[in-house]
Amino acid sequence: MTVGNSDNLGTWTDHLGNIYCSSDEPERIVSWHSHPSKPKFTPPPGAVDAHCHVFGPQAQFPFSPKAKYLPEDAGPDKLFALRDHLGFSRNVIVQASCHGTDNSATLDAIAKSGGMARGVAVVDLAISEAELEALHEGGIRGVRLNFLKRLVDNAPKDKFLEIAGRLPEGWHVVIYFEADILQEMKEFLEKIPVPIVIDHMGRPDVSQGADGPDMRAFRELLDSRDDIWTKVTCPDRLDAAGPPFTNFVAAVRPLVEDYPDRVLWGTDWPHPNMQAILPDDGQLVDVIPQIAVTKQLQRQLLVENPMALYWAMD
Repeated sequence: MTVGNSDNLGTWTDHLGNIYCSSDEPERIVSWHSHPSKPKFTPPPGAVDAHCHVFGPQAQFPFSPKAKYLPEDAGPDKLFALRDHLGFSRNVIVQASCHGTDNSATLDAIAKSGGMARGVAVVDLAISEAELEALHEGGIRGVRLNFLKRLVDNAPKDKFLEIAGRLPEGWHVVIYFEADILQEMKEFLEKIPVPIVIDHMGRPDVSQGADGPDMRAFRELLDSRDDIWTKVTCPDRLDAAGPPFTNFVAAVRPLVEDYPDRVLWGTDWPHPNMQAILPDDGQLVDVIPQIAVTKQLQRQLLVENPMALYWAMD
C-alpha cells in the first residue's frame, strides 16, 4: 500500500482511495516472487546484477517518513541468496527511494558482500565532501537522480548539477525519468560533467518497436555523448504483454547490438511497487540471451561494462 494524505482524525487514504485508521499499522507490501524459477540461461563467470535494491530490515534501518511505499524487509541475505540462485557473482545495489537519503541499508549490504557489491546512493542536496568520501569508502560509486513524480516530491536540476560537479573521482550519475520528459531533460543532461547511466532506457513504450518514436529519441540521446550508458532492464515494467516479453526483446535487442559497450543489466529485485505482479526473476534472466544473442555481447553486458563502471578503481 502507498500511504497517501492523512487528516487530523487519524486516518489516511492510499492511491486507490481506500481509507485506513491510524490505530492499525499501514500494511507493508511484498513486491518480489517468493520462489523464482531457476533460469535456463547460465550467466558468464563474474556476471553482475547491476541494478537491485535492499529494503531494511526496518528494525535496523527505518524507512523514510517521506516514503511513497512501505515494503516488507528484503535485506542482503535475501539479495545474495537470489544472486547465487540466478548464477550471478556480483551486485550493484541502488538506493531505494523508500530509504530517502539515508544510505545506511545500502552501505550495510555492500559491507556484508565481501567485496562483491558496489552501490549507488541518493544524497542530500547539502552533502559535504567528507560525507561523499565516506560513501566512496563504503563502496558507493554514483548518485541517483530521480525525476519520477510519483516517487519524489522535488527534483531541482540546479542543485543536482552542483552535486554532480563535486563527486569523487570515478563516480557517475544514474538518472531515472520517463520517456515523456526526455526532450525537456536534454539541456540538463548536456551539462552533467560526469558519465551518465540512464535507468531502464528512460522507460520507452516498447510496443512501438525498435524504430518507434520513444526508442529513436533515446538513441539520439545516446548519440549526443559517448559517456551515456543505459540499463536494458525491466521487461516486467515495460512490456505490458508480459512473459515471454516479445515486445521488449524486439525493441531492445538492436540497442544492445548497436551500443554494446554502454549497456548494463539488472534484476531490479525486489521490484519496488510491483506488488500487483510479482516478477519471476528466473524468467527475467532468460530474457538476456534474447537481447544479447552472442557470448561476446553477453560478456560485455554482464561483466565487462559493469566492472568498468563499478570496480575499475580497485
